Amino acid sequence: MDTKKLIVIVGPTAVGKTAAAVAVAERLHTEIISADSRQIYKELNIGTAKPTAEELKKAVHHFISCQSIHEEYDAGQYGREALQRIHELFKKYNQLVLVGGSGLYLKAVLDGFDDLPDIEPSVREKIQHEYQTGGIQWLQEQVKKHDPEFFASVDTHNPHRLMRALELLSATGQPMKALRQKKKIEHSFGVIKIGLNIPRAELYRRIDSRMDAMIASGLFDEARQFYPFKNLNALQTVGYREIFGFLDGQHDYEETVRLLKRNSRRYAKRQLTWFLRDEETTWFESEHKLLEWLTVKTQF
Repeated sequence: MDTKKLIVIVGPTAVGKTAAAVAVAERLHTEIISADSRQIYKELNIGTAKPTAEELKKAVHHFISCQSIHEEYDAGQYGREALQRIHELFKKYNQLVLVGGSGLYLKAVLDGFDDLPDIEPSVREKIQHEYQTGGIQWLQEQVKKHDPEFFASVDTHNPHRLMRALELLSATGQPMKALRQKKKIEHSFGVIKIGLNIPRAELYRRIDSRMDAMIASGLFDEARQFYPFKNLNALQTVGYREIFGFLDGQHDYEETVRLLKRNSRRYAKRQLTWFLRDEETTWFESEHKLLEWLTVKTQF
């Protein structure tokens, strides 16, 4: 297996990861493992920017539209299933492509996911009660105060992630980083990490443009059909959460569009904060330069 290579492509939303992954997979005549925590859900389409029908024809994708929003699914489960799939595919291919912007999903595959302790029901109930009383602002304040490093990288508007951090803090007295110190997995294959990034102004322009395209394609209608399930963990994400607020009467249409774009940009910034910490990643500003470098690196 030492001849096997997993080519990992990371980067912020709207930077062009899918197109780059398809180009690499076509060049290598191989398949793609998606590491996106929302594209995995079969019901969510417009708001998750899934690969287009044409891109899916060009390269086989795994872990796209394979789970239901009504099923419990987390990074640990994804990591186990993705690694199993990777080992199966390495029987056929010498190289595979792993692509996505979900840091925890990528970590689960590359480093392993820590076995976190079980939480006493009373602890969980207390935190949920406090959240219902104090709202998202209370959660944000508590996590920022007690685990500022985790707060700097998490989606601060995702109550499930924030409550999970508080549950673990209450149960162990330790911040998230301390609980994620398990020794990294020793893989039987090589890993090549590639990052895609572009100047911030251009990235934000792409994010805004893509959001306009999503709205024109029916994002509001898509979100409206999931409104009865708005508290599901799968729907605690940029692109749906803001429209649920609109449907609740919290803000008007124009403000909702502004929030959709602003929060997408903020999400991209958090992604970059996460990925730039990894010194093993080689960064590129274009798919063309990425392919040039990878040609030399892998001699394909």
